This record gives sequence, C-alpha cells and structure tokens, in this order.
Amino acid sequence: MSAQDTRPVPRVVVIGAGIVGCSLADELTARGWTDVTVLEQGPLPTPGGSTSHAPGLVFRTSPSRTLTAFARYTVEKFTSLEADGVPCFQQVGGLELATTPERLADLHRRAGHAAAWGVTGEVVGPARCKELWPLLDESVVLGGFHTPHDGLARAGLACRAQAERATARGARFLDRHTVTGIERRDGRVTGVVTDRGTFPADHVVSAAGFWGPVIGRMAGVDVPLQPLAHQYARTGPLPGLSGATAEATKPILRFQDRDLYFREHHDRLGIGSYAHRPLPVDPFAVPGWEEARARNMDMPSSYPFTPEDWAPSWEDCRRLMPALRGAEIESGFNGVFSFTPDGMPVLGESRLRGFWLAEAVWVTHSAGVAKAVAEWMVYGRPAVDVHECDLTRFEEAQRSPAYIRERGAQQFVEVYDVVHPLQPIDRPRPLRVSPFHARQRELGAYFLEGGGWERPHWYEANAGLAEDLRLPARDAWSARHWSPVAAAEALATRERVALYDMTPLRRLEVTGPGALDFLDRMTTNNLRRKPGAVTYTLLLDETGGIRSDLTVARLAADRFQIGANSPADLDHLLRHAPAGVHIRDITAGTCCVGVWGPLARDLVQPLTADDFSHEAFGYFRARETYVGHVPVTALRLSYVGELGWELYTTADLGLRLWDTLWEAGRDLGAVAAGRSAFNSLRLEKGYRAWGVDMTDEHDPYEAGVGFAVRRDKAGFVGKAALERRGDPVRRLTPLLLDDPAAVVLGKEPVHVDGTPVGYVTSAAYGYTLGRCVAYAWLPAGLAAGTGVHVEYFGEKVPATVADEPLFDPRMTRIRR
Repeated sequence: MSAQDTRPVPRVVVIGAGIVGCSLADELTARGWTDVTVLEQGPLPTPGGSTSHAPGLVFRTSPSRTLTAFARYTVEKFTSLEADGVPCFQQVGGLELATTPERLADLHRRAGHAAAWGVTGEVVGPARCKELWPLLDESVVLGGFHTPHDGLARAGLACRAQAERATARGARFLDRHTVTGIERRDGRVTGVVTDRGTFPADHVVSAAGFWGPVIGRMAGVDVPLQPLAHQYARTGPLPGLSGATAEATKPILRFQDRDLYFREHHDRLGIGSYAHRPLPVDPFAVPGWEEARARNMDMPSSYPFTPEDWAPSWEDCRRLMPALRGAEIESGFNGVFSFTPDGMPVLGESRLRGFWLAEAVWVTHSAGVAKAVAEWMVYGRPAVDVHECDLTRFEEAQRSPAYIRERGAQQFVEVYDVVHPLQPIDRPRPLRVSPFHARQRELGAYFLEGGGWERPHWYEANAGLAEDLRLPARDAWSARHWSPVAAAEALATRERVALYDMTPLRRLEVTGPGALDFLDRMTTNNLRRKPGAVTYTLLLDETGGIRSDLTVARLAADRFQIGANSPADLDHLLRHAPAGVHIRDITAGTCCVGVWGPLARDLVQPLTADDFSHEAFGYFRARETYVGHVPVTALRLSYVGELGWELYTTADLGLRLWDTLWEAGRDLGAVAAGRSAFNSLRLEKGYRAWGVDMTDEHDPYEAGVGFAVRRDKAGFVGKAALERRGDPVRRLTPLLLDDPAAVVLGKEPVHVDGTPVGYVTSAAYGYTLGRCVAYAWLPAGLAAGTGVHVEYFGEKVPATVADEPLFDPRMTRIRR
C-alpha cells in the first residue's frame, strides 16, 4: 500500500507454516500487509507436513506456461536467499533422460516448451548425459534434456529465511496451534479458532497442504485435493560418490521412462519413485505431530516404507546405474503430498469471502504461487494468468469425493507419462453427456472429454466422405486423436450443412430489473439494444485484462442469456451482482445444436413458421420460436464462419430437436460434425478461444478483439485502465505454415532470425486453405509477409505472418 493509503492493514491468518505459508507471509508483508499471523499445528521450524520431507528437486519446464512462470520465480527468489550462510537454492542443473524413442521425442517437445516460456535448455546426446552423470550406463540412454539453471531447493532453509523476513516486517509465526474451526458471519470469514485461542481475521489463507480438505470443511468449502504417499529412499555410501564434500554437484536427474528421479546427498543417492501403486491417504485420518511420534513415525507426512512396492523400481535403478548393483537401501519412507483431479494447484478466494486457498502446491512452484496469491489479495489480480489453477475451474460433477479420489490417484500414475495435449481421461467416463449422446454413438462418434463432458471430435459414419480427399500425411504425434474424417466434416460444413453439438458451452441466465445496468457495467460492448439483439462483449478486470469473452442475447427487457466460458465467469458475476439481479447456470438443463453451412437456411426454414430470411432474422439476432414441435431459442451466430444458427432447447426435448434436424437434413447432405472440424474452421476465420489464445494477461487491442470495446461507453469495468495503456508491444498474430504438409499443435516457440520471440497458442490444419493455421503471441511490429520459424520436435518449420481473417474477409458467407 502507498504511504498515502490510510486504510487499516487487513488482518491475515495463514494456516500452515510449510513452504507455501512461509512464502506467502513474505510476499504479503513485502506488499504492506504486515498484520500476518501464521498458525502451525506442528513444531517450528520442521512442522511435519510435505515441506519437511520434500527432496527439493526443481525442474522448471512444464507444458503449462503458468507453472513454468511459478517455478522460474521460485528459482529466482530462492537463489537470492540464504539461512545461516547457506544458500536456499543450489543451481546444479537438471537432466531428464530418454531410454525410448517416444521419450526422446517428448524431450524435444519439452525443449520447445522451455524455449517458449524462457527457460534455457537443450537436448543432448548419450555421451553428454554420461559426462553430466558418470554413474549412468550410457548404452541404455538415447539422449537427455539438460537445463543448467534448475537445481535443488532447500525447502526448510527457504522457510526459515522467508519467515525471518516476514517477522522483521511485523508477521508472527505460532507453532503448536491446531486449528479447530473457522468463524464466519454474513458470508465472510471473521476468524480462526485454535486449541490455544481465537484469532480475528479479515482474510484467512489455507496453506495446509494435504490437510487442506480438513481446514476447508471447517469453512464449508470443499477442497478438491487427494493426498497420496510417494516412495523415497536413500542408498548407503557409494564408491562413485566417495569423498563428496558438497551436498550435490551433479544435475538433478529424472528417469521418467521408469517413473524415477535421483539427487545426491553427499556420498549417497536419494531416489524417488512414482512407479508403485497409488497409495491414497485420508486427510482426515492423518495423525497430528504428537500422535505421529507416538506411532513411531518421524512426522505426520512420513509413512512407513513399503519394500514390496520398491522392489521393481530398485531393479530399474540398477539397470540404469551399474554402480547401484552392489549397493543397499539405507533408509526410506512414503511421503504424503497432494494431487488434484487435473494435477494443478488450487488457488483463489472461495465463495466464503476472505477465505483463500493456496493448496496442492509443490516446492517447485511455491514462491511463484505465493507471489500470485499475494498479488491477488492485495491488488485484486495476479500478474500472471492463473485460470488453470483457479479453484472455480472444476465443474460440480468433478467435485464429488469419488471423482477427486479417482482422478487424484490417476494424476499420480501419470505424473511422468508422455501425455498428448488431446489425451482424454480414462475414468470416470462417461460422466456428462448431451441429450444427443445416443445418436452420436450410433454415428460412431470418437469422443474426447472436457469439463466432464463427452465431446465428439469426429464421426466414423462420415468416413466414406474422406476416402477421396488428398491430405498430407501426418507424423505419429499429430495423428493421435485425429482422423481425416475431420477434414471431410469441415469441407461438408463449407459446402453443405452440418450439425454440431454445442451443449458443453456454458450458458447463464441473468434476470431482474437491474440486469441491463449490471451487465452493461460489467462488460465492454453496448448492451443497451432492443430485445432480440445479440452482442459479443468482454469481461475485463480493473487492469484492462480479458477475464473472459461473452455472447449476450437480450431475450426480453430484463432477461438475458449469456454464452460464457468457465465456472469462473459465473463466480465473478455472482460476486458483483446487486440485489434484485438473479444469475443461474442453465447449462445442465439445456442443450444446443449448431446448424452451420451454406444450406443451413434450407434446412431450418421448412421446420418453422417464422421467417428465417436474412432480412427478417439478421446476423447477431435472437428469436424464441419453434423448430418442429420443439420450442427453441435461436441465435443467428456462427463460430465457424458460415451461415447458421445456434438452436437451444431444454434437455428433455434435445433428442427430439436433433432427430427433427437430422431428418430434415437428409436430402441436403447434412452431416454431424465434431470438435476437430470446428477448431479448424474457427481458426481459419480467426475466432479466438479464451483461456487458450487470450487471458487476463492480455488487453483487447493486442488480442485482436478491440472491436468489442465501446470506448464511448461510460463506466465499464477496466475502461480507465485501457485508456492508460499505450500501443501494444505484442499481438496475437496469425501464421500460415509454408509447407502444406506441416502441422503444429500449440505451445511451440516461434523464432525470428534464430531467436525465440513468442509462442503458438492455437493451431489446426485449415482444410479450406490447404495450410496449417497457427495463432501466436509475437512482437507487434511483425508485418504480414514476414517469415518466421515454428519449432516442432526440435525442427524449425517455416511460416509466414498473415493478414486476418484468412477466410472470407468480407463476411459474405455469414451475412446472407
């Protein structure tokens, strides 16, 4: 807070003095929130949670840009810290090994992620791996990914160093305080009850690690987190490491093909394994510190070693490092730590105002997470996009205890797997299905999953349409979860008409006498239009960043239907809605068919008594009508760049709507089409996907959606910040790959003159254009026609900056 700020300093209670709690106290007090109390049930400085046994390996590179940003900050911060003259980070580097061709390819992709996210690294050959780690059997290694600036975080020391800094600014750390309750009043948190007294609070942060669900229950907040035990063992002294004076000199090592990692402990090796069966732990049954000691446990997070689970991993270790063949395991334990259904942290403010979560965070990301949460609390938003970690991201169907247990265990199993970006979960499926699911199965739908929904990506019933298509051959990676049938469906949409299941897209209903004023204030475009108007608009934050993009249909004076993106949109609107404005999620009770293509009007018009001509039912208009026997809300919209409508009805009538449209489309050559064709078509048209192409890190002008901002409109959220922003220094830029056979998938680095300057967001083959289309964040000055290179599997693929939209720039196909 500024020196002129006279507001009282908020009272903050942080529950948990592990690496997250200590980091958060440091970050909050550095920003002027100095009335911070950190409560810990165990003894300090080693309270017995996951931090107390963490091996401290920090590999920064992740397919997630957000996690990489968290890890980069953690390394930067811990490198600058020391306790008792000992550095909190040892930059020995990192080495990830490949012993299979598939893993070696994955390391090239990881090197691409590193370049895209600003991490130094390179793929090296077996000889260099042996040079970096002399204990390796070079003959079994195909290569490695070397990151020289990764290393070991001394988590306990980092806790002490940050706690000392926070204490010097006014924070206090209290151990042996067991939280027994969370006080609340009128929807806000007011205090924390412990066995040694009550602590009033304006904000409470649960940084309790695997005890997070226990604390959450006290606050009436479910925490989607599953603790699991993970094996860690230490060898006895090894001749190859004898005489070591430093704790570690060699890079931290991953042998992911066997779910193993290694680090030095002077003349011994520490080895962690994810290869064993999942060992779930009930967070409500984890003993406290005293009870753990009574059970002869070193600490609550350290469970007894299970040799039977370790035996296969020990054989894998010995094959990789011959020096281990005569060695023995000196000690071991099963350490407890946290997994979520999607493997990401759980961050943000809950529906109980002032009650925050900073859970399921590993040491690797700890300081970065703490910085983001501190910014969120103090300034209203983090500097880095955190939508992948937002606690609101899980659907209600994904929050059941059974789902969290099952998906948490699967995340443990997959922690070192080579995971394709489209790879769906295996179980539990199917979970959420649209009313059209039975018909989709009859048509041979290939389903992927998102948000619990079964989503057809193409239909084998259309395979015959693809037989005569001449498509470039795909490599094995880009061919996974893809079919040439998608090309046939995309072309059928361009040439005839197709039905798309749009049911999983979120729908909100906003009603009440203040609905118009509320939505107009919250969004950027002009919503003060007559009923029947549809408006594309943006939700901004106070800094002008794009929180989401919305499609708002005004169905009556005080009734709106909103097409939104995620549960976070509902949460955000509910937080700001005034009395008298009612918001509800109607997705589950409704469904939607997109009818798109040049023959869309020929299909729909005979089924309704209303006039669906362009003159009577224009683009971006809405109408409540009937299609056959089915009442529908029809929106004249198109996300694929073709004439058509989104047709909404209630879930009970969904199957009748599909059958009505399907029967009417037979003579027109209508097809069912899936998400794969949909994504290709929307990228040809240049339509953005929030959360992929743009986030709250971007403003509308650099993201290419400035047309949705009415600058002459008074008082919308984010307007003042937009007016202060200068010319964009980066832009979301369309690229066309030069080679008609080349394909990229997204998250690849983009190079100009040999230097990485940006990264791909979305990419798909454009079947109408005969080229792969990729959108990328690049420097604003790159003109159309500029040559760039996209790095794919370590190869530099030539591409050219293009003008947009790439397809139908005059919008003649939509407006007819």
